[in-house]
Amino acid sequence: MEVITKELVKSILPKRDADANKYSVGSLLCVVGSYGFAGAGVLSLRGALRSGVGFVRSVCPESIYGILSAGVPEAVFVPSKETDEGRISGESIGDIVKLSRKANSVLLGCGLGLCKDTEELVCALLNYVKAPVVLDADGINAVSSHIDVLKERKFPTVLTPHEGEMSRLTGLTSEYIRKNRQKAASEFAKEYGVTLVLKGKDTVIADESGKCFQNPTGNSGMAVAGSGDVLAGMIASFIAQGAVPFEGAISGVYLHGLSGDICKEEFSEYSLLPSDIVENIPNAIKEVIN
Repeated sequence: MEVITKELVKSILPKRDADANKYSVGSLLCVVGSYGFAGAGVLSLRGALRSGVGFVRSVCPESIYGILSAGVPEAVFVPSKETDEGRISGESIGDIVKLSRKANSVLLGCGLGLCKDTEELVCALLNYVKAPVVLDADGINAVSSHIDVLKERKFPTVLTPHEGEMSRLTGLTSEYIRKNRQKAASEFAKEYGVTLVLKGKDTVIADESGKCFQNPTGNSGMAVAGSGDVLAGMIASFIAQGAVPFEGAISGVYLHGLSGDICKEEFSEYSLLPSDIVENIPNAIKEVIN
């Protein structure tokens, strides 16, 4: 297993033309958030924008539109019909598929909440969206009971599970996964033809051939709710800008961890927040490209 280097990430980062515009540097569609979990949407969108994507459109439940639009004024929002629990309704599937045709990548899952409508939504979008999809959090949980949809999907897919979510995907125990991280990531990525980001200490990224990279950046201060939402937004952002999914995942994971390391120096491992990680993404990028 290879270790990600600064030089590798520098070579992957999408190049910007002098005459770039908001569409030429990538369009990202995010399907995120639910009542009670608006913060996950905010953090994922901000992580994506700080990573350089030019245009972000977000589908969200009507009840949290005000929170998201105030938290991320740079994004464009499409308020959706919602369930009684405040989650995106399955009735929105057709509209979301149409919106995806304008996107270079799709982020699906952060803060969605798990219910029958979420499972229906996730499986339908994996079937019909003809763009790379980054599947995180409840997007992963929703597909765990319908795992074969990953084998049927013909377009690139990135999954970003922590060990608990990986256990639900595979049926393996969290303890086994913790002791066999490379093996678990590699075998799953090969079997289902996906890029797999197994989060945790020394995050492992595996491609559909089973090739793995290990991430050297990051620290225990990043073990806080919301950190993974930032990462998912970053990965989706780099893919929207033109990185192939495996390399977009490598770049996102490394820079996410590096931003966390920069935060640690200022705030310590005890006081680091996901919003701090977002605000230090520019510093992490500068450290890599300079």
